[in-house]
Amino acid sequence: MSESSFRHSAEGNGKGVLVVLSFELAEYQERLRNVKEKMAAEGIDVLLVSDPANMNYLSGYDAWSFYVHQLLIIILDEDQPFWVGRGMDAKGAEYTTWLDNNHIIPYADHYVHSESRHPMDFIAQILTDIGQSKSAIGVEMDAYYFTAACMERLRKGLPDARFKNANVLVNWVRLIKSPCEIQYIRKAAILADLAMQKAVDTIDVGVRECDVVANIYHAQISGTDQFGGDYPAIVPMLPSGEQTSTPHLTWSDSRYKVGDSVIIELAGCYKRYHCPMARTVVLHSPTPRELDLSKVVLEGLNETLDSIKPGMTCEEVERIWRKSIEKNGYQKESRIGYSTGLSYPPDWGERTASLRPGDLTILEPNMVFHLIPGIWLDDCGVEISQTFRVTENGIETLTCFPRKFIKKDNGFRQTPVSNMKVISDEGMNQNRNNKQDPLLKEGEPNEYF
Repeated sequence: MSESSFRHSAEGNGKGVLVVLSFELAEYQERLRNVKEKMAAEGIDVLLVSDPANMNYLSGYDAWSFYVHQLLIIILDEDQPFWVGRGMDAKGAEYTTWLDNNHIIPYADHYVHSESRHPMDFIAQILTDIGQSKSAIGVEMDAYYFTAACMERLRKGLPDARFKNANVLVNWVRLIKSPCEIQYIRKAAILADLAMQKAVDTIDVGVRECDVVANIYHAQISGTDQFGGDYPAIVPMLPSGEQTSTPHLTWSDSRYKVGDSVIIELAGCYKRYHCPMARTVVLHSPTPRELDLSKVVLEGLNETLDSIKPGMTCEEVERIWRKSIEKNGYQKESRIGYSTGLSYPPDWGERTASLRPGDLTILEPNMVFHLIPGIWLDDCGVEISQTFRVTENGIETLTCFPRKFIKKDNGFRQTPVSNMKVISDEGMNQNRNNKQDPLLKEGEPNEYF
C-alpha cells in the first residue's frame, strides 16, 4: 500500500488535523498486540515506554522532543497507548500518531527542567487516577531517556506498585522486520551509498574535514529525486591519520595531508530506519601494515558474509570471523555487529542481538544486522562494513558501495552526486548482492584493494 493510503487511513479520527503515518494502521495494531503478549508473559500490567524509537514503533510519534521526558503508557486491556509529553508537543502527537485525542495527554511546562517538580510525578498521578497504582509496571530501566530521578519519583508517587525491568521488551519485538520496514531500510541503503560516494569523492589532500561532513549531510538529507532522507541517529565519524586507531571520533576543521588514512562511518536514514556503512580511504600508497590489515579485514568480512544462514546463532557468525583473522595472527575483543533499524540519537543499534561470543540469538528471516568487523591497532585501523538482511536461504546485502580498501590519488576529480545512477523503488531488490554496483562510474580514478 502506498504512503498516500497510510495518510488516508488516518483521516476521520476526529483529530481535525491531517495525519501522515509511515505504516498502515493494522501494522501498528499488530505491533501493539505483540508487545502485549510479551507483557502478559512477563507478568506486566502496565508498560512505560520512554525510548523514542519504541514510542515511534508503537504509535508513529516522530518529533525532536526526547530531550524532555515523554513516554507511552501501554495497558493490557486498553486498545490504544496513552501518549504523555510536554504540552507544546501534544499537537505533534496529533499530527504523527494514530492515537485518538483522548489518548494524548500533555503536561504543563512547569514540569520541564524543574528542581521541585518532575514529569514522573504527573505520570504517577495519571496511573493513580486510572486505577493502576497497585499494578505490575514495566519500565525501560536502562533506556537513554529514563533516569535515576525518573525511577525515584515513580516509586515515591506509586508506593504500592510492583516495578519490573522491561528495558528492551519492545526492542526485541522490533527485531524481525515487516516487508514495509525492509523497504524503508533499502531506501536508507541507497542514501548510504550516495553519502559514502560523496565522502570518497570529497576527501582529498588540502580539503577540510568539516567540508567533507557538510557534503555527507547534504547527500544524506537531499537523497534522490524520488525521496529524501532523515537525520541519522549518529553523526558521521571520520577519524584520520593515527586517529584511525580508534573508531568513534568525529571531525574538525583540519585539512587532510598526504599520508592520511580516513575511516568513514555513516548511515542513510529513511523514516527513521537506518542502513549503516563504513569504509577506509588512504591518501597515499598504503603502508605494508595498512595493506595487510585491510586484506585480513576484507577476507574475514567476506568469509563471514558467505557463511551466514538463518538458523545460525549470533555467536556462530562471530566465530567464523574470529577463526579467519586468527589464522593471520589477529584478534578482536569487541563485537563485530548488531541489529539495526528504527532509531533515534544517540545510536542506530537496536540494543538487542549482537554478533559476539555468548549471544545465542537465532538468526531469522527479516532480521537486519550491521556487520562491522573493524580492527584498530596502536597506530592505525581499518573499517569495512556491510549491513545485511537475513533471508530464507542466506542474506541480502543492502548497500552496493564496493567493499574495498580505497586508495585515492592526488588531484582526484569529484563526481557530482546528480550524475550517479540511483536504483528505483521497483528495482531496489536488484543488484543488492554484490554483482553490479550502481554507483561506480567508468574511468573512476580510485583504486580498490
